[in-house]
Amino acid sequence: MSSTTKKQTIVLLDVHAIIHRAYHALPDFSSTKGEPTGALYGLCTMLLKIADEIKPEHIIACYDLPEKTHRHEIYEAYKGTRKKIDDALIAQIIRSNDVFNAFNIPIYSCAGFEADDILGTIVEKLKNDKDANIVIASGDMDTLQLVDDKKVQVYTLRKGIKDTVLYDEKAVIERFGFGPRLLPDFKGLRGDPSDNIIGIAGIGEKTATTLITTFGSIEDIYKKLKKDATPFREAKITPRIIDLLLKGEEEALFSKTLATIRRDAPIDFVVAEKTWKESINIPALEKLFAELDFKTLLARVENVVLGKKTFKQSSLLGVAENEQQKPVGETLPEHEEKLLLLALWIIDSNNANPTRLDILRFAHTESISKARDFIYSEIEKRNLTRVFKEIEMPLMKVIDAMQMRGIKIDTQYLGMLSKEYNAELRVLEKKIYESAGEEFNINSPKQMGVILFDKLGLFVKGQKKTAGGAKSTRESELEKLAGLHPVIEHILRYRTLQKLVSTYIDNIPTMLGADGRLHTTFLQTGTTTGRMSSNNPNLQNIPIKTEEGRRIRNAFVVEKGFKLVTFDYSQIELRIAAFLSGDEKLVEIFKSGGDIHQAVASQVFGVPRDKVDREMRRKAKVINFGILYGMGVNALRANLGAGTTREEAQKFFDEYFNTFTGLAKYLENVKASAHKVGFTETFFGRRRYYPNIRSKLPFIQAAQERMAINAPIQGTSADVIKIAMIRIFDFIQKEKLSDEVFLLLQVHDELVFEIKESSVKSVVPELERIMETVLMPREMLGVPLVVNGKMGDNWGETEEINKK
Repeated sequence: MSSTTKKQTIVLLDVHAIIHRAYHALPDFSSTKGEPTGALYGLCTMLLKIADEIKPEHIIACYDLPEKTHRHEIYEAYKGTRKKIDDALIAQIIRSNDVFNAFNIPIYSCAGFEADDILGTIVEKLKNDKDANIVIASGDMDTLQLVDDKKVQVYTLRKGIKDTVLYDEKAVIERFGFGPRLLPDFKGLRGDPSDNIIGIAGIGEKTATTLITTFGSIEDIYKKLKKDATPFREAKITPRIIDLLLKGEEEALFSKTLATIRRDAPIDFVVAEKTWKESINIPALEKLFAELDFKTLLARVENVVLGKKTFKQSSLLGVAENEQQKPVGETLPEHEEKLLLLALWIIDSNNANPTRLDILRFAHTESISKARDFIYSEIEKRNLTRVFKEIEMPLMKVIDAMQMRGIKIDTQYLGMLSKEYNAELRVLEKKIYESAGEEFNINSPKQMGVILFDKLGLFVKGQKKTAGGAKSTRESELEKLAGLHPVIEHILRYRTLQKLVSTYIDNIPTMLGADGRLHTTFLQTGTTTGRMSSNNPNLQNIPIKTEEGRRIRNAFVVEKGFKLVTFDYSQIELRIAAFLSGDEKLVEIFKSGGDIHQAVASQVFGVPRDKVDREMRRKAKVINFGILYGMGVNALRANLGAGTTREEAQKFFDEYFNTFTGLAKYLENVKASAHKVGFTETFFGRRRYYPNIRSKLPFIQAAQERMAINAPIQGTSADVIKIAMIRIFDFIQKEKLSDEVFLLLQVHDELVFEIKESSVKSVVPELERIMETVLMPREMLGVPLVVNGKMGDNWGETEEINKK
């Protein structure tokens, strides 16, 4: 660059260090094809973070090569203590070349030299260029020795891939007590276990710092020490350390050599004429992100890197080159596009809440009409016509009606509840401060971690950490600490109440329409299982296991002259498991109308039904539902509760499957089929795909198998309740009850209605009949669908409906 050129910022990427950090900081993501992607996602996220915060004109990627380097030639044990790199990490390091090619970021490497040496060489080549400022992005603190005032700075990762810090020379001095050029001397004295650099045995970080800040470089230290040891004694350097120094001169100088970044790698480095933004390869980026399933990153590239006004997307994205991002080319009427999105989700529910872009990508076309034809042909090819036309399409009108009606809310009641719960929160706050011995921000995971783990020293084996490496303070992790200190109980109680207050009690009144009703948004395509979900707010998640949670339901009321009526399918998933598996014993239990959990307890524990106690029944219930969700022995032990050993859990597990052999065989067949064809089907033909079920990573494969075991059962129950909703809606229309009967909510296996009091007696039996005959007993091997009806003036205080 010439002196007249505008000053530019050049970012040098220490690729291996960044990918390595991302690999260990992020979950083991993988694409639908089973390709590991977690580290690549972290790399892309880091690139966007750099683009947003540093705004460089040029970005350059510096790579390590797998071959040995000049350091190995002089010291065979260099980095010899490091573990073998995981195959999944190696694959992502190789794949990262495609990321840089798509972003048009030049790549530099050199045989015999490490990435640090490439960084040092580029810094050396640019050190006299007054128009260039350099930022080195790395997860490795070794690069700090390259810092030069503010001309060369290091943007490094403290924890994970989000917590970053920018080091200039002043920051390095504040951190270590001396300048960047002395960092190799520091490692020469104390060594570096991560690189297997020996240093001088017996000299640690504190002593090395004292020596360097007092006497300078290793060469200066030995020059002064050999001349006169008095200044060292005056600096409180002990005779033992002095002796170690005298004996370890060769090791210190050798270690410094190993730790010093070379600046003479034989690379032909040039700064590109165009900035990286100007030459970014959007089509390649789209293709790569589609292969890696990085759905959200293209939008972030648009917003963070290029800006909406200048982002020239290819026509594959189907958006115009303007700020509004309006669709270009062919368009469909809104209703037709909704149907197409619905069809795409039915084809592959892993693509939850798909977008117009997903339609075009799935069909590999830029034409929306061609995409429509392709998607509808896939519906037929995959035998999904029944699910599409008989379940999901007619359900759309039901959802629209539910959302239009909404449910009435008693805001005065919520106001009373808010005062009560907030008063208890203030009491809990004081108890937490007293137990902790100081005040802190209870809502800050970082501050809470300092209190619990650093100050109070609370610890239990198996504690999980956050992506940034800190001990997690999530509720599930705090529960592991229960009983170790009174503060844990108070914090858990505080969090429970605070979530209820912030998410529901104080939030719902702000979300009401002008009619005083809550119009929740029901998401038809929001899950992978076929179940519906909701948001604004998510009514599926209102806690009902605690009294505090159940009381919130009392705020859901009805208009004067109406009753709130609920119908809940009784143990629908267990009933469906019985008929899908054809297990004779399970089928007989349901046909006889007995208590399924009591009956299973009788079988598993080998006692007569009338001898089954409450604890046996509880354990049988845990086992029943756990088996359906693919729960293994360890998970079963944890869910059975404290005091249950792994051996006991294994015994229960074995007894269950030895008793219900038909169910055991069915679940194994489902798993085997999923491995063979890659998907499972419900009774009605709804599919769910498992792209990673053959993953080489055992925990990913196991998770996919658990999903596969449960999907036909849970998916069939979801289909049943959806069909019931459609038939009830048609019944209301046919009988002209649109002003008297309103379906308000669908929550798990429960439907909530608002019914005119004068119609309750005649309508309730019909609604029960419709729900109980979605599948007839003859279809279910004699297993009946059973519905429990309740009625009241609000959702929380309903009572069983007397059927007599």
